[in-house]
Amino acid sequence: MEHIIYNQDGKETGKMTLPESVFGVSWNPDIVHQVSQSMLSNRRQGSAHSKNRGEVTGGGKKPWKQKGTGRARHGSSRSPIWVGGGVAHGPRNDRNYDRKINRELKRKALYIVLSKKLKEGEVLLLKGVVLPAIKTKEAKEVLMSLSKIKGYTSIAKSKNAALIILPNKDKNVEKSFQNFGNLSVGEARNLNLLQVLTYKYIVIANPEESLKLLTPKNS
Repeated sequence: MEHIIYNQDGKETGKMTLPESVFGVSWNPDIVHQVSQSMLSNRRQGSAHSKNRGEVTGGGKKPWKQKGTGRARHGSSRSPIWVGGGVAHGPRNDRNYDRKINRELKRKALYIVLSKKLKEGEVLLLKGVVLPAIKTKEAKEVLMSLSKIKGYTSIAKSKNAALIILPNKDKNVEKSFQNFGNLSVGEARNLNLLQVLTYKYIVIANPEESLKLLTPKNS
């Protein structure tokens, strides 16, 4: 499958044949849901914590004698049914939310979403993004040029508009775009499913080099 390549001025520079193993995978919502939920679960810190009856202070003495008062028997004011007592079945910071994700399944889920985005016209190939210095003004000019491409008009204004993928770390590009709240810059080797799901457009710079990092060696 061929896809148009643009330069950072928004002009066509040629075409490129995209790998079927990455952009030709059929839609499977079950796999996408399973992997995304597992990744979100792995991100949970589990910082919420409530004290149980063994951790709250006080309550060492029996509130009143067992019999003869006409009241219900109680052994400690630390009981969960008492005000100021421990919490029963509350959140604990020692809970482990980690879920194991199969590496191949994780990769397949990423390819499924990339394939869907390509079909919906939400993948943009750039010959490269070159900024000689850290300048937000120059980054804005690039962004405005890309917004003139048919189908990508909202890339400069909508929330979570675009994720720019680079083959290698580029300090000038990263810092020049960091003042824009609607996009993010990342490296191809670190691309994951949650990033692709968060942003509407995926902008792949230097596609030949970037896609080598996304394509399995045996494909």
